[in-house]
Amino acid sequence: MAFKTDKIEKIISRLQSRIGEGQFYEAQQQTRVVAARYIKAKNWDAAIDILFNVSQSLLKAGQGGSGGDLCVLLVDVYKQAELKPDATSKGRLLTCLRLFEAGEPTRKKFVDQMLAWSSKFGEYPAGDPDLHHVAGSIYAEEHEPYEAERHLLLGTRDSADVLTRMEYEWYKEDDSHTAAAYLSRAVLPYLLVANVRAANTSYQVFTSLLNADKGAGLGMQDVSSGSADIRVFPSLPLLNFLGMLLLAVQRGSPDLFRQLQTKYVNHIAEMGSWGESLELIAEMYFGIQRPRQSNPLLDMMGSLFGGGGMGMGGAGSSSKPPVRRVEAPAAEGLD
Repeated sequence: MAFKTDKIEKIISRLQSRIGEGQFYEAQQQTRVVAARYIKAKNWDAAIDILFNVSQSLLKAGQGGSGGDLCVLLVDVYKQAELKPDATSKGRLLTCLRLFEAGEPTRKKFVDQMLAWSSKFGEYPAGDPDLHHVAGSIYAEEHEPYEAERHLLLGTRDSADVLTRMEYEWYKEDDSHTAAAYLSRAVLPYLLVANVRAANTSYQVFTSLLNADKGAGLGMQDVSSGSADIRVFPSLPLLNFLGMLLLAVQRGSPDLFRQLQTKYVNHIAEMGSWGESLELIAEMYFGIQRPRQSNPLLDMMGSLFGGGGMGMGGAGSSSKPPVRRVEAPAAEGLD
């Protein structure tokens, strides 16, 4: 075994020397050839060791395309080896991920592939939270909000703080009255993935930042009850709505939810995009059925293609799929 380890180390050293000489393409191609030999022999450890080390060297040399190609191949070996996500296997991927330069096209493919691997061989159908958290944090640092949101919403306990601070920085570039629009980009999706804890964290972090930001010129009042503390911003009604919505979710109170909808109906209508999310939240947490809108053509097509919530049960269909009921306040969701 020692002989094989020495042999692999020599192969890696030789390939890294090529990179040091500026022969990037040659190093990439030779690495692929050598790795293919070990993959064919199902010597997964050797193939992984070679790909991991050489891809790092290429990325450090600024060769994102070549390094990224080997990173994607590394994930493919993980899949062939049916490797499960653990600290070691994830650690290699995250080490590589952090070496990519911003904007490198192959990085997104690598991220998608590593999440697909973790979904198939791990315990999280949407992909491993640690991988999501690091990918999302990198995108947040690079001011890529849409990519950051996609990952941080499925991340770890630390993700809500990162996501909310990013949303707040984004909000600061806009008008002060738009605060709720930015906070809702964290609160509503977290509720929709049944992560009540993260939704509450986002609300607390965002409102704390808003209150501390004297430049925003927004007054705040703390309203305390026996079971909760709500921060009220007199000039931001929709921000207050989000705080009360979280309170209603934690209490599991359909009546409070209906009162909120009635009180803020005009403000909510101005947002437009909140409608469907609130319908889903109402069904998930309060057992309030979504309105069924009948579309005869889609109904007919739905029945032809399996009926029920199958296939055609999208917007406008009378057969929307049922939503899993979430018991509040115990719905802590993902970690």
